[in-house]
Amino acid sequence: MAFAQLTYREGLRDIEACLRSSPTKLYHMGVGSRVSKSTLADANERHDWRIFADFAQIVIGRARTLYRDDPFGEELRLSAYALDSTTIDLCLAMFPWARFRQRKGAVKMHTLLDLHGNVPTFVWISDGKLADVKILDQLIPEAGSFYVVDRGYVDFERLHRFTAASAFFVTRTKDNVQLKRLTSRRKESADGVMSDQIVVLATADSRKHYPDKLRRIRYHDVENDRYFIFLTNNFDLPALTIARLYKARWQVELFFKWIKQHLRIKAFYGTSQNAVKTQIWIAITIYVLIAIIKKELGLSVSIYQILQVVSVTVFERVPILQALQSEEPGENFGGFSNQLNLFTL
Repeated sequence: MAFAQLTYREGLRDIEACLRSSPTKLYHMGVGSRVSKSTLADANERHDWRIFADFAQIVIGRARTLYRDDPFGEELRLSAYALDSTTIDLCLAMFPWARFRQRKGAVKMHTLLDLHGNVPTFVWISDGKLADVKILDQLIPEAGSFYVVDRGYVDFERLHRFTAASAFFVTRTKDNVQLKRLTSRRKESADGVMSDQIVVLATADSRKHYPDKLRRIRYHDVENDRYFIFLTNNFDLPALTIARLYKARWQVELFFKWIKQHLRIKAFYGTSQNAVKTQIWIAITIYVLIAIIKKELGLSVSIYQILQVVSVTVFERVPILQALQSEEPGENFGGFSNQLNLFTL
C-alpha cells in the first residue's frame, strides 16, 4: 500500500493537469506499436494492483462530479445506486487460488453503480464463493440516497442498517418472506400498479431484525406479462416510480456485460491474484475515462459506442473526435436493447 500511495502522490499533479487540459490535447489516441502479451503479463504480475485501484478512484471522483446532475429516467434529484455482482470464470488449472467449485475457478466483481451517469463508485473483488448479501457489510449508506438491489440481497438485519442511516432501498421480496398488512394506500391511476400497502414482518423473530414498517408494491409489467412484488422503506415516492427505479437496476448488468465482452476481462494477462485484480481495475478505469471524455466533449453517442470505437482504433494516432466522426451515420454499434428484458430474476 505504501508503494501505491507513493505512486499516487507523485502522479497526482500530472493526472490533474491532464484532466484540466484541453480536449484536443487530452483525447488524442494512439499507443504507437502493439504490446506483446508476455510484456503485459509480466507487468500485471509485478505491479501492485492497489496502484491501479488508487488511480481508478481519482477518475471515478472526477466522473461523479461531472455526472452528478444527470437524469436517469426518473424525477430524482437525490443519489441513486444499483448494486449487483458478476462472476468471472477462470480456468482452475491456471488459477488454482480461485477455487469456486470442484472443477471450476472464479472471482466475483461486486459493483455499486451510480445511476446518475452509470459510473461505478464501489468495486469489491472477492472469491467466487462469497455470498452477494455479505457485501452489504462493506457499504456505508448515504443518508437520503436510494439503493436498488435484487432479492439476493434480502437480509432484513443488514437492510435495517440503511433505514437506521436514513437511506432508502428498493428490492424484490422472496417467496418465503412472511409479511403482515397494516394498511392499504390509495392506489394511483398508474399502469401496472396493482396494490400499495404498508406491512411489517409477520413473525416476532423476524421483527427483531427489522422492527420498522415496510412498503409492499405489487406491479404488473404489461409489456412482458410478468408480476413483481417490491419492498422499500420509502413511503413518499409514487409506486410507479419505485417500480421504475428497480428497472434502472439493469444498468449495472449492462456495465458487467460490456466490461466482460469488450475489455478483455475473460482473457487475463498473468495468472496470479495480483494480475487478475490489476486487469479488472484497468478495465474499470478505461470505462470511467471514456465516461469523462463523453461528458467533456459533449458527445451525444453512448459510453458503449465510444468504447467500441476506441477498441478498434487504439493503435491509431488519431483524435477521438475524428475517429467518432469517421463512423457511418446510423451504424449499428451493437447495442443491447434487443437482448435484454425489462426486469431480471
